[in-house]
Amino acid sequence: MIEIQTIHIGKAIQGKLKEQGRTVTWFSKQIPCTRNHCYKIFENPNINTDLLIRISNILEHNFFLDYSPNVLKNNTL
Repeated sequence: MIEIQTIHIGKAIQGKLKEQGRTVTWFSKQIPCTRNHCYKIFENPNINTDLLIRISNILEHNFFLDYSPNVLKNNTL
């Protein structure tokens, strides 16, 4: 059986935001959404792909690449 690494995308987004020294207030204005909604994003292990595209552009990090090793490992594109 192939083991798939689980990615908590909300925590990954929050980590990238922190790594860049950005605030939640800044992030919420970029999306745009409320700060409360941002915290819900950070708590969620899954995310809508349209929102992930926007966030990837805002933070200039392709979060989809974080999933690539699992997709390629299982030969499912």
